[in-house]
Amino acid sequence: MTVSFGIDDTLEILGIKHVNEGSSTGLNQFSNGDLIKSYSPVDGSLIGSVKATTKVDYEQVVNAATSAFKTWRLMPAPKRGDIVRQFGDKLREKKEALGKLVSYEMGKSYQEGLGEVQEMIDICDFAVGLSRQLHGLTMHSERFGHRMYEQYHPLGVVGIISAFNFPVAVWSWNVALAWICGDVCIWKPSEKTPLCGIACQNMAAEVFAKNNLPEGISCLINGDYKVGEFMTKDSRIPLISATGSTRMGKTVAQVVAARLGKTLLELGGNNAIIVTPDADIKMTVIGAVFGAVGTAGQRCTSTRRLIIHESIYNQVKQAIVKAYNQLRIGNPLDESNHVGPLIDSGAVAMYQNALHQVVEEGGTLIVEGGLLSGVGYESGCYVKPAIAEAQPHFKIVQHETFAPVLYLLKYSGAVEDAIAIQNNVVQGLSSAIMTHNLREAEQFLSHAGSDCGIANVNIGTSGAEIGGAFGGEKETGGGRESGSDAWKIYMRRQTNTINYTTDLPLAQGIKFDL
Repeated sequence: MTVSFGIDDTLEILGIKHVNEGSSTGLNQFSNGDLIKSYSPVDGSLIGSVKATTKVDYEQVVNAATSAFKTWRLMPAPKRGDIVRQFGDKLREKKEALGKLVSYEMGKSYQEGLGEVQEMIDICDFAVGLSRQLHGLTMHSERFGHRMYEQYHPLGVVGIISAFNFPVAVWSWNVALAWICGDVCIWKPSEKTPLCGIACQNMAAEVFAKNNLPEGISCLINGDYKVGEFMTKDSRIPLISATGSTRMGKTVAQVVAARLGKTLLELGGNNAIIVTPDADIKMTVIGAVFGAVGTAGQRCTSTRRLIIHESIYNQVKQAIVKAYNQLRIGNPLDESNHVGPLIDSGAVAMYQNALHQVVEEGGTLIVEGGLLSGVGYESGCYVKPAIAEAQPHFKIVQHETFAPVLYLLKYSGAVEDAIAIQNNVVQGLSSAIMTHNLREAEQFLSHAGSDCGIANVNIGTSGAEIGGAFGGEKETGGGRESGSDAWKIYMRRQTNTINYTTDLPLAQGIKFDL
């Protein structure tokens, strides 16, 4: 089924005035910066333009956020949770429209666009429950008549820098938790998907206005890395949550650390699936193919490497190649297609370079890729998912290419050999093993197993559930977002001691009588 997009109607539903080239749109109509033009990778059309945030604009935003924090932090956490509930309801109301915009502006399939909005709804539900569980600890004091406990307080202004591949969901992972913790947020979405950011900001603004709350609780700035630097260098923003490349993350970490700020980094992934002799081949193919080609390979959790035991290598290879031959590539709004476009010409160039480099290093393309052209591919962003037989030490295999390129690697011996191959990269986000052997599965999950933040058994590397903490180790940054106790990063911890006696005994029995 092909979705009738109706760009003008969809933008109107989301509170965005459809504009012609050279205009500004949405909440940035009063900004004074240069125009950022948003072109759809689906068909190359100009969707609209927004104005970048200038330094003067930014100061106004920070002042609004700082002022709003003084009000927002005093509202009881369960009351803040009710505001997040209302935002989740607003997302339910406009799920179809926002899902369509995500698909059209970013290029992922319409079903993935809807799924991304559903993730936003899910994290809002999670945050609502969490708003009644922001608990500390109570412990015994060594001093008579004293009580000790820990509590958590909001940090203040949280800066969020998100990437194009999940233009709305990752923001929601941060903002839903930050809001219930009592923080206010300033968001810089990717300059490649600015309209998705404006759509979300419009919905948030409606909710806060309806409840007579300051608009500065949710703020939006637009622009390239220079606008992001406004936040990373700003000591008024105690936490920067940044999603993107490892290169970007290293820069953000250094700048924020120089002012002793906090960072939450979600960076690159070079994710692998280990396929042992005890694997279910059908399950392996499903997990590997979706992991490698879903979102055109532009997920941080996309499967890049398939590490296969030599005894079943040819069988798995043949099954994967057969599956790739059945892939349909085209307009992501057509639900009969499996693979949509890459985000832009720069991503296409990285994809083409990866295919060239793996051959240069001695690899073999067993499913040749290439750029698609002609009717339906006018944007120049559609490519064929490719598979290459390679060696683990190849430089290109060690590198994360944000595109549908899958490397098949062979291992012999025990599962320890495969785990060593998997871990021998600088990234550490997601990992998986396909096996029905309990010992292999437990070894993969043990201290000597996968060194990634996410380790799965009999499911692929791609995707994650809201309830678990999301993030990775090594050059993936070490951050954790979404579920579990990820909320603690958005708060400051405080230890309290209360003396309810008439004496003042000192710790360690020290005497200091006056």
